[in-house]
Amino acid sequence: MFRWFWAAATMLVASSAWADAVYISVTNRAFIGRGFPTVHVQILEPVAGFRLQLKRSDGKAVDIKGGGKPGQTRDLALVQPVGAFKYEGQLTINLPDGKTSEMPLGFDTAMFGPLEIKLEKKDVDLEQRSLTFRLTRPAAKAEVKVRMDTGDMAMNEEVLFNGAPAGTDLKVTWPKAPGKVMMIGLKATDTEAFFTGVDLFPWSIDIPHEEVNFDSGKSDIRPEEAPKLDKSLELITDAYSKYSQWADIKLYVLGFTDTVGGTDYNRTLSLNRARSMASYFRKRGLKAPIRYEGFGEQALEVPTPDETDEIRNRRARYILSVEDPVTDAPIRPRWQSL
Repeated sequence: MFRWFWAAATMLVASSAWADAVYISVTNRAFIGRGFPTVHVQILEPVAGFRLQLKRSDGKAVDIKGGGKPGQTRDLALVQPVGAFKYEGQLTINLPDGKTSEMPLGFDTAMFGPLEIKLEKKDVDLEQRSLTFRLTRPAAKAEVKVRMDTGDMAMNEEVLFNGAPAGTDLKVTWPKAPGKVMMIGLKATDTEAFFTGVDLFPWSIDIPHEEVNFDSGKSDIRPEEAPKLDKSLELITDAYSKYSQWADIKLYVLGFTDTVGGTDYNRTLSLNRARSMASYFRKRGLKAPIRYEGFGEQALEVPTPDETDEIRNRRARYILSVEDPVTDAPIRPRWQSL
């Protein structure tokens, strides 16, 4: 889950006392959803009104009229898209005696979008012990935590990126440590001191087991097959007890069939069988959250022609994982909770 933290951040970059009538200042930085760069006109002496005329560097014209009494400040928002712009123009003051005076203005502004971390599953390389990510704004640093499934921290350090431009590939690596990576915590900070973070849980394990045999077209657990599930349950329970102290682990039960029968029929059959095995584990006391799905013949262990009776394709997988596991099936799983 990605998180965006916002803090007030404005900068006074242009100011001038002028004719004792007004005082001009500019808030030249703003963040999307939190206002816009703004020209502040503080009225010090009586005026008949004023007019702000500016040309933005992309050609957009700004023309704002206003007025007020001494002691008031008029905030003139410069509505602009995300990005950096230059403004040039003038502020015209209408004085009570009918005279006008002009003050030339020139300043830069920046409108920032949300700070986001961009990464994909392929950006996590557990074999090379590395993570690559990108920020939507220039990067200052990142705090990286890597916890193993032994409970030990393989890394808990700050990595500097020295203002690397937005979109740059930012890579962090961690030292080798016993066990498997359970969690990678990433808190990235941009050059404006804004930060965002994400926690990744690439950990998962497959529970080895003996396949349960079902009657043709059926999903009921046959009494003689129950000892296979009991043995699997023992392994699942032991692993869950060992690792659940470090993360919120779930059991995923995946069902598969061979190519005998129609595609839709096989998917429904595999779903029902997965549900039966998941229900067996729950009824016998498994505390872990359970998700199940049927993949039918759409993720064959052994490629075969249609209508091929292949026992190796009539199988199941029991996966303990924090996040939904990745499968080779060409369908998107619709995990169901037991």
